Amino acid sequence: MRIISGEFKGRRITAPKKLPVRPTTDMAKESLFNILNNSFYFDEISVLDLFSGTGNISYEFASRGTQHILAVDANFGCIKFINETAESFKMPIKTIKSDVFKFLENTKQQHTIIFADPPYNFDIEAFSKIPELVFTNSLLETNGLLIIEHSKHTDLSNLENYSNSKSYGGNMFSFFELQ
Repeated sequence: MRIISGEFKGRRITAPKKLPVRPTTDMAKESLFNILNNSFYFDEISVLDLFSGTGNISYEFASRGTQHILAVDANFGCIKFINETAESFKMPIKTIKSDVFKFLENTKQQHTIIFADPPYNFDIEAFSKIPELVFTNSLLETNGLLIIEHSKHTDLSNLENYSNSKSYGGNMFSFFELQ
Protein backbone atom coordinates (compact mmCIF):
# COMPACT_ATOMS: atom_id res chain seq x y z
CA MET A 1 0.00 0.00 0.00
CA ARG A 2 1.08 3.55 -0.57
CA ILE A 3 0.17 6.96 0.76
CA ILE A 4 -1.67 8.85 -1.99
CA SER A 5 -1.20 12.49 -1.00
CA GLY A 6 0.15 14.94 1.55
CA GLU A 7 3.41 15.07 3.46
CA PHE A 8 4.19 11.38 2.94
CA LYS A 9 2.87 11.12 -0.65
CA GLY A 10 4.27 8.12 -2.50
CA ARG A 11 5.66 6.39 0.58
CA ARG A 12 5.07 2.64 0.52
CA ILE A 13 4.10 0.77 3.66
CA THR A 14 4.40 -2.99 3.75
CA ALA A 15 2.38 -4.78 6.40
CA PRO A 16 3.36 -8.20 7.73
CA LYS A 17 1.67 -10.96 5.76
CA LYS A 18 0.34 -12.61 8.92
CA LEU A 19 -2.10 -9.78 9.73
CA PRO A 20 -5.78 -10.70 9.14
CA VAL A 21 -6.49 -7.73 6.89
CA ARG A 22 -7.77 -6.61 3.51
CA PRO A 23 -6.39 -3.09 2.99
CA THR A 24 -8.45 -0.59 1.02
CA THR A 25 -7.09 -0.49 -2.53
CA ASP A 26 -5.13 2.58 -3.58
CA MET A 27 -7.68 3.35 -6.32
CA ALA A 28 -10.64 3.21 -3.90
CA LYS A 29 -8.74 5.19 -1.25
CA GLU A 30 -7.81 7.91 -3.75
CA SER A 31 -11.42 8.20 -4.89
CA LEU A 32 -12.68 8.39 -1.30
CA PHE A 33 -10.23 11.14 -0.39
CA ASN A 34 -11.14 13.10 -3.52
CA ILE A 35 -14.73 13.14 -2.20
CA LEU A 36 -13.67 14.09 1.35
CA ASN A 37 -11.31 16.80 0.09
CA ASN A 38 -14.32 18.74 -1.21
CA SER A 39 -16.07 18.77 2.18
CA PHE A 40 -13.41 18.89 4.90
CA TYR A 41 -10.21 20.68 5.86
CA PHE A 42 -8.13 17.74 7.00
CA ASP A 43 -6.14 19.80 9.52
CA GLU A 44 -9.37 20.78 11.31
CA ILE A 45 -11.02 17.39 11.81
CA SER A 46 -11.01 14.46 14.19
CA VAL A 47 -11.01 10.92 12.74
CA LEU A 48 -12.03 7.58 14.23
CA ASP A 49 -10.76 4.61 12.17
CA LEU A 50 -12.69 1.45 13.13
CA PHE A 51 -11.50 -2.05 12.17
CA SER A 52 -8.32 -0.16 11.29
CA GLY A 53 -6.29 -3.21 10.20
CA THR A 54 -2.99 -1.99 8.75
CA GLY A 55 -3.83 1.66 9.50
CA ASN A 56 -3.99 2.46 5.79
CA ILE A 57 -6.78 5.04 6.16
CA SER A 58 -5.26 6.59 9.32
CA TYR A 59 -1.92 7.12 7.55
CA GLU A 60 -3.67 8.89 4.67
CA PHE A 61 -5.45 11.28 7.04
CA ALA A 62 -2.21 11.92 8.97
CA SER A 63 -0.29 12.60 5.75
CA ARG A 64 -2.91 15.19 4.82
CA GLY A 65 -2.52 17.05 8.14
CA THR A 66 -5.13 15.52 10.46
CA GLN A 67 -3.85 15.79 14.04
CA HIS A 68 -6.55 13.86 15.91
CA ILE A 69 -6.74 10.25 14.73
CA LEU A 70 -7.83 7.26 16.79
CA ALA A 71 -7.46 3.76 15.30
CA VAL A 72 -9.40 0.88 16.88
CA ASP A 73 -8.85 -2.80 16.12
CA ALA A 74 -9.23 -6.03 18.11
CA ASN A 75 -6.07 -7.61 16.71
CA PHE A 76 -2.90 -7.00 18.75
CA GLY A 77 -0.68 -7.45 15.66
CA CYS A 78 -2.58 -4.74 13.79
CA ILE A 79 -2.36 -2.30 16.71
CA LYS A 80 1.36 -3.02 17.12
CA PHE A 81 1.98 -2.44 13.39
CA ILE A 82 0.04 0.86 13.40
CA ASN A 83 1.94 2.07 16.49
CA GLU A 84 5.32 1.20 14.95
CA THR A 85 4.47 2.79 11.60
CA ALA A 86 2.98 5.94 13.15
CA GLU A 87 6.05 6.32 15.36
CA SER A 88 8.48 5.87 12.46
CA PHE A 89 6.67 8.58 10.43
CA LYS A 90 5.96 10.71 13.53
CA MET A 91 2.24 10.62 12.78
CA PRO A 92 -0.31 11.67 15.45
CA ILE A 93 -2.21 8.38 15.51
CA LYS A 94 -3.43 6.96 18.81
CA THR A 95 -4.56 3.34 18.99
CA ILE A 96 -6.90 1.27 21.11
CA LYS A 97 -6.97 -2.51 21.07
CA SER A 98 -10.64 -3.30 21.52
CA ASP A 99 -13.63 -5.02 20.02
CA VAL A 100 -15.12 -2.24 17.89
CA PHE A 101 -18.70 -2.81 19.08
CA LYS A 102 -17.69 -2.69 22.76
CA PHE A 103 -15.67 0.44 22.05
CA LEU A 104 -18.65 2.14 20.35
CA GLU A 105 -20.91 1.20 23.26
CA ASN A 106 -18.57 2.77 25.82
CA THR A 107 -16.97 5.81 24.20
CA LYS A 108 -18.43 9.30 24.43
CA GLN A 109 -15.81 11.02 22.27
CA GLN A 110 -17.16 12.68 19.12
CA HIS A 111 -15.38 12.75 15.75
CA THR A 112 -15.84 14.60 12.48
CA ILE A 113 -15.31 11.47 10.37
CA ILE A 114 -15.80 7.89 11.47
CA PHE A 115 -14.47 5.36 8.98
CA ALA A 116 -15.33 1.69 9.42
CA ASP A 117 -13.84 -1.12 7.34
CA PRO A 118 -15.34 -4.27 8.89
CA PRO A 119 -14.85 -7.76 7.44
CA TYR A 120 -16.73 -8.05 4.16
CA ASN A 121 -18.35 -11.29 5.35
CA PHE A 122 -20.31 -9.54 8.13
CA ASP A 123 -24.05 -10.19 7.96
CA ILE A 124 -26.40 -7.23 7.62
CA GLU A 125 -27.16 -7.24 11.36
CA ALA A 126 -23.47 -6.70 12.18
CA PHE A 127 -23.17 -3.96 9.55
CA SER A 128 -26.32 -2.25 10.85
CA LYS A 129 -24.97 -2.21 14.40
CA ILE A 130 -22.21 0.25 13.38
CA PRO A 131 -24.45 3.21 12.40
CA GLU A 132 -26.90 2.30 15.14
CA LEU A 133 -24.21 2.67 17.84
CA VAL A 134 -22.63 5.74 16.22
CA PHE A 135 -25.92 7.66 16.02
CA THR A 136 -27.52 6.38 19.24
CA ASN A 137 -24.42 7.43 21.20
CA SER A 138 -24.03 10.75 19.29
CA LEU A 139 -20.44 9.98 18.26
CA LEU A 140 -20.41 12.28 15.21
CA GLU A 141 -19.77 16.00 15.48
CA THR A 142 -22.20 18.40 13.79
CA ASN A 143 -21.93 17.90 10.01
CA GLY A 144 -19.89 14.75 10.64
CA LEU A 145 -19.81 11.71 8.40
CA LEU A 146 -19.82 7.95 8.98
CA ILE A 147 -18.30 5.96 6.11
CA ILE A 148 -18.58 2.18 5.96
CA GLU A 149 -16.50 0.26 3.44
CA HIS A 150 -18.04 -2.98 2.23
CA SER A 151 -18.41 -5.33 -0.71
CA LYS A 152 -20.54 -4.26 -3.64
CA HIS A 153 -22.67 -7.32 -2.84
CA THR A 154 -23.81 -5.78 0.46
CA ASP A 155 -26.62 -3.21 0.39
CA LEU A 156 -26.72 -0.78 3.32
CA SER A 157 -29.16 1.70 1.75
CA ASN A 158 -32.02 0.66 4.06
CA LEU A 159 -30.12 1.55 7.23
CA GLU A 160 -31.05 4.65 9.22
CA ASN A 161 -29.16 7.86 8.38
CA TYR A 162 -27.94 6.39 5.06
CA SER A 163 -27.08 9.16 2.61
CA ASN A 164 -25.47 7.59 -0.48
CA SER A 165 -22.91 5.09 -1.77
CA LYS A 166 -20.01 5.15 -4.18
CA SER A 167 -18.64 2.03 -5.86
CA TYR A 168 -15.02 1.48 -6.91
CA GLY A 169 -14.36 -1.94 -8.40
CA GLY A 170 -15.42 -4.51 -5.81
CA ASN A 171 -15.29 -1.90 -3.03
CA MET A 172 -18.17 0.25 -1.95
CA PHE A 173 -18.32 3.17 0.46
CA SER A 174 -21.67 3.93 2.10
CA PHE A 175 -22.05 7.36 3.69
CA PHE A 176 -24.23 8.11 6.70
CA GLU A 177 -25.05 11.46 8.25
CA LEU A 178 -27.65 12.99 10.52
CA GLN A 179 -30.70 13.72 8.40
